[in-house]
Amino acid sequence: MKPLKLAIAGLGTVGAGVVHSLAERRAEIGERAGCKFEIVMVSARDQKKKRGCNLEGIPWTADAVSLASCDADVIVELIGGEEGSAYALCKGALAAKKHVVTANKALLATHGAELAALAEANGVALRFEAAAAGGIPIVKALRESFIAHGVHAVRGILNGTCNYILTQMEATGKDFAEVLAEAQRLGFAEADPELDVGGGDTAHKLAVLSSLAFGVKPDLKHMSVQGIRHITYEDINFAREFGYRIKLLGIARQTPMGLDQRVQPAMVKLGTPLADVEGAFNAVVADCGAAGPFFFEGRGAGRDPTASAVIADLVDIARGSSGSAFGIPAASLKDVKPPHPESRRSAFYLRFQVLDEPGVLAEIARKLADSHVSIESMIQRGRAPGEPVSIVMITHDAPEPNVARALKTIAASDKVLGDPNMIPMEAG
Repeated sequence: MKPLKLAIAGLGTVGAGVVHSLAERRAEIGERAGCKFEIVMVSARDQKKKRGCNLEGIPWTADAVSLASCDADVIVELIGGEEGSAYALCKGALAAKKHVVTANKALLATHGAELAALAEANGVALRFEAAAAGGIPIVKALRESFIAHGVHAVRGILNGTCNYILTQMEATGKDFAEVLAEAQRLGFAEADPELDVGGGDTAHKLAVLSSLAFGVKPDLKHMSVQGIRHITYEDINFAREFGYRIKLLGIARQTPMGLDQRVQPAMVKLGTPLADVEGAFNAVVADCGAAGPFFFEGRGAGRDPTASAVIADLVDIARGSSGSAFGIPAASLKDVKPPHPESRRSAFYLRFQVLDEPGVLAEIARKLADSHVSIESMIQRGRAPGEPVSIVMITHDAPEPNVARALKTIAASDKVLGDPNMIPMEAG
């Protein structure tokens, strides 16, 4: 059988890992694919940089977009970014009737529906297992394995950097800024970490998973996104006292009112699968009705897990898989219809920093009651009169806008210091 010819754009950690793995396990991968893989061209900016893989004899170009016209059957796009050369290369390759494998979640979240339609029009595959949760095979599972009963909700820890930071805060008692600085020194966080800690990276991945699970176009516009910068060790400590851990979750849930998509820190009950995910690991729970919940956990980034996902897509293509990228025809992907904000309900963790004076607790309770928010449990520890102290509450289930309105009025009190902290409760 003729070899499957590959061109690889981007030779960073993942790209070099793909080249290395294809060489190291050539025989086994070829046997499973039913053919050999041949790398016919690679592209990266610096040809002199050491990559940790053997590139001898492979033609090189600095122009990634030109790979769309090279003698390859499959283009592997590992450049990153939602526009620029990554977008131009993928669009050009699909138009030239070449299969595309990508790990680029930002590209898919922004242009996924367009690229999926282009792939179908040209009879080629667009595959992206590595774009969400690294080596965890959640993309294939959502696209192929859960169709009998459908998916009601997808909830996941989709960013290893944030999970590492929250885990270290809990373990060491240090606050966010100190743990982030340590994570940057150790290489767990980027020099500019905002895409991770601000929730953007999780949002990109959630948009891809939502599309697969619910047959919608990837959509960031109707997604609520919140990061973890406001989480303190005090919040983590109080969460543990209530029997919870704080995790940054990407959540997509089908409701009678529409598809609710959100990225947010959430209180997850101790002893449940998501609560037990440590360090830089990722995890996803797919709630599939009568089929029950399915839990996936693994490394969400890094050379070997991500390269493994890329190669799994290459094997699928070699075996002849060229079906719809998101599981249904691109023309059938629906626009996201978000629920009305008033329909969003949850119990909430609330933390107030207040002056330890008589009547403060009564004032907070009254303003919550005025917004029809009732309190389930509470912790208050006084120190000395007139000094700052935390009041922490768990509410009963309530509409999110009601809680937000109450907090706005409470924050206006001269006895409340700074903005109250509000974290929704989420099943594990």
